[in-house]
Amino acid sequence: MIIFKEVVKLRNYLASVTKNHRSIGFVPTMGALHQGHLSLLDAAKRQCDVCVVSIFVNPTQFNDPSDYQNYPITVAEDLNLLTRQGCDILFLPTVKEMYPNGLDALPSFTFGYVETVLEGAHRPGHFKGVGMIVNRLLDIVEPHFLYLGQKDYQQCMVIKLLIEQRQNIQNPEVVICPTMREHSGLAMSSRNKRLSAEEQNNATVIYQCLLAIKDGQKEGDFEDIKQKVAQKLVTHNMHPEYITIANAHTLELLSNYNPAVDMVALMAVKAGAVRLIDNMLL
Repeated sequence: MIIFKEVVKLRNYLASVTKNHRSIGFVPTMGALHQGHLSLLDAAKRQCDVCVVSIFVNPTQFNDPSDYQNYPITVAEDLNLLTRQGCDILFLPTVKEMYPNGLDALPSFTFGYVETVLEGAHRPGHFKGVGMIVNRLLDIVEPHFLYLGQKDYQQCMVIKLLIEQRQNIQNPEVVICPTMREHSGLAMSSRNKRLSAEEQNNATVIYQCLLAIKDGQKEGDFEDIKQKVAQKLVTHNMHPEYITIANAHTLELLSNYNPAVDMVALMAVKAGAVRLIDNMLL
C-alpha cells in the first residue's frame, strides 16, 4: 500500500494510472475503520483496477465542536487493517492540505429539501461541510467509481445530488453498499468505539426497533408503532432524536405507511454522549 499525504503527489501518481486506462475505485472515510469500511474496499477491489481509500476527519461537517474533538482517531490500527485488506493507495491529508486557503474557501453547494430534514435539521451546516469535502476529494482522486455505505442513507442522497451539480467534470458512478452489522444487529460505526459495554448492549435495541417498524406495515398505523418504538428506546436508556419513515427516493417524510411508494425507516438516537443513526429499507 502506498501512502500519500500531499495532493500534488497523489494526483501525479493517479494520472499515470488513468493514462494506462486503469479504473479507479474510491472509498472516502474519516478513519476509525471497521468491517463496514472494509466491505466498501472489497467492493472496489472486485470492480476496479486500483483502489484508493482516504482518511480525513473533516472539521466543516461537525456542527458540535466537542463531537469533532472526541471523534476516534486510530491511524495505526487503520493502516494495519487496510494493508491486510489489500488497499492499493491511502490518502492521509492534513486539514491544511485539504483547506489550503481556510475552511470557508472551498466551493459550497446546496441540496434543497434533502438537506433541511432529519440530519440536516438536527446538524445545521453538516451537509454543507460534506459537500465541500467530497467535492474536493473527487477533484483530487477523479475516481471512476465511488463507494458509500447505506448506513449514511441521507448522506448518500446528498452526495448523489452533489455529483449532479458537478457539471463538465469527470464524475464517478456511485455504488451504495449494504450496512454491515454486528451479530447483535447493531450497525457498524466508528462512533461505536466511544460506547461503553453497557451502552453497546443497549444500542442493539435500535435494530430491533427498525425491524418493528418494518413489521408494523401489516398493522398500517405508523404513529402507534412509533410510540411503541420510542418507549422501547427510552427503556433501554436510548434517547431518540427522530424516528420516521420516508419516501426512499426523495426523503419526503411520511405520516403513515404508503404501499404505493418505496419507503425507508430512519432513526437517530443518543446513547449517553454518543449519537447513532441507522435505517432500513421497507
